[in-house]
Amino acid sequence: MTTPRLLGLSGSLRAQSCNSKLIREAARLFGECSFSEADLRFSLYDGDEEDANGVPENVQAVERQIADADAVVISTTEYNKGPSGVLKNALDWISRCEGNCWAGKPVAVMSAAAGRAGGERAQLILRSFMVPFRPRILQGPEIHVASCATQFDDQGRLTGEIYLRELGQLMQQLRAETNC
Repeated sequence: MTTPRLLGLSGSLRAQSCNSKLIREAARLFGECSFSEADLRFSLYDGDEEDANGVPENVQAVERQIADADAVVISTTEYNKGPSGVLKNALDWISRCEGNCWAGKPVAVMSAAAGRAGGERAQLILRSFMVPFRPRILQGPEIHVASCATQFDDQGRLTGEIYLRELGQLMQQLRAETNC
């Protein structure tokens, strides 16, 4: 039995992002694994830039991380009723890499947002963004952390019993999908 490699993608760049905290909690509840977080600080996608210089190295590095991972956890915030531009831009750039690193990859999506719906709309849209990549997206339990600024303690741990239970269930399902 090998140690699964879990990759986290946070749709927020903020240092104290609830979505970054959420993917770290997902990794903790996933159990023993090699966990890393992708750095999505990419330039805005520009076809002219790609034509002139190819796909940037930092994009290729994340594409390799996805390809090498046994499973991926993605968490998005909700901006104006959709996923963050950071996450959409990253997906657009990654789609320009050779091959399809996402095909058949087990993926869990989740969201954390300030609003009372916890990013539910953004997560629904994110799921549709993933369709062309053909990953194996787990269908539930759905994780929508509402009023996210109040849902984590000082160590970045989720405090809500229901969130913890459901995230734990989702991570155990994701672990089962890894075949590790």
